[in-house]
Amino acid sequence: MTFHLSATLAERRFDVTLDVGDTETVAILGPNGAGKSTLLAIAAGLLRPDRGRAALDGEVLFDIGEQGPTRWTPPHRRGVSLLAQDALLFPHLSAADNVAFGPRSKGASRSDAHRTAIEWLERVDAAELQARKPAQLSGGQAQRIAVARALASNPALLLLDEPLAALDVSVAPAIRRVLKDVLTDRMAVIVTHDVLDAFTLADRVIVVEGGRIVDAGPTRDLLARPRTPFAAGLAALNLLRGTRTPTGIRTTEGQHIRVDVPGEIHIGASVGVSIRPSLVTVAAEAPVAGNPDATTLTGVITDLEPRGDLVRVRSAVMAADLLPLRVAELDLAPGSRVWFTFRAGDALAYPL
Repeated sequence: MTFHLSATLAERRFDVTLDVGDTETVAILGPNGAGKSTLLAIAAGLLRPDRGRAALDGEVLFDIGEQGPTRWTPPHRRGVSLLAQDALLFPHLSAADNVAFGPRSKGASRSDAHRTAIEWLERVDAAELQARKPAQLSGGQAQRIAVARALASNPALLLLDEPLAALDVSVAPAIRRVLKDVLTDRMAVIVTHDVLDAFTLADRVIVVEGGRIVDAGPTRDLLARPRTPFAAGLAALNLLRGTRTPTGIRTTEGQHIRVDVPGEIHIGASVGVSIRPSLVTVAAEAPVAGNPDATTLTGVITDLEPRGDLVRVRSAVMAADLLPLRVAELDLAPGSRVWFTFRAGDALAYPL
């Protein structure tokens, strides 16, 4: 079973081709307005593209050419379920009846639909909530019911649009564990802003910016070797880009970086370099030259951000994680010029 979608929407400058394999979960990441929700709406049949084609398990969902649609399957006949960030439960129905709605709409008898609903409520650890109405549920409880309802109709493809975004941080981990369980051996696409969702739920990540795919790959590979500033930010990494030189890398800003470059990257090739902020040191004065194994870049602090027991010191070129005492010792503040230093062995170079 596979899912293929290729769609263009001129008004939103959207042009994306997506393939999802059997039992694969793909995470769609990108900044606000990138086209993530547009992608889900087209797949679900809630938005009609100008041109494109989609097929699920060999069944054409839509086929729209220059002359207009030659095939358009309505949303309720696509074998697709959409789980939004808000539970959107039917307020007049009990939890069990909400979950049973899908099977009933596909022709199941009342008793069979109820049996399926109870099975799914047990699967998401919410069987004790079956008689409650949505108004009697907490946000986390309602989202559990929504997950069960989305899956009770046995969709061939599950679409999830920021399913944890509306939940309290104390509730989200439990729902994430539920999703990890129910997404096993299932085909799904999840839109999220949370890198933890990508790490824990997705087999593959696609980064969308400006209505186009700008990066894609296995989750851990992509987030360890980001190609875009957005992906680097998600992975909490510094990203420098440039070209291979005989002695290292020259960045797009013309600075030289000392780093171990894999032999398969030839001179002149485009290279990315990622460095963890925890491996970067900061000085208030230019370091004395002489360490051949280190690279120093200068920048002006743009902001200081608390990160647990550390402080993220940011500039336009680099970020570093420092202890608060070190920040105080250096008297760091936005607008201060500082020097960031990292060792060659702490940087990862890879082809772009």
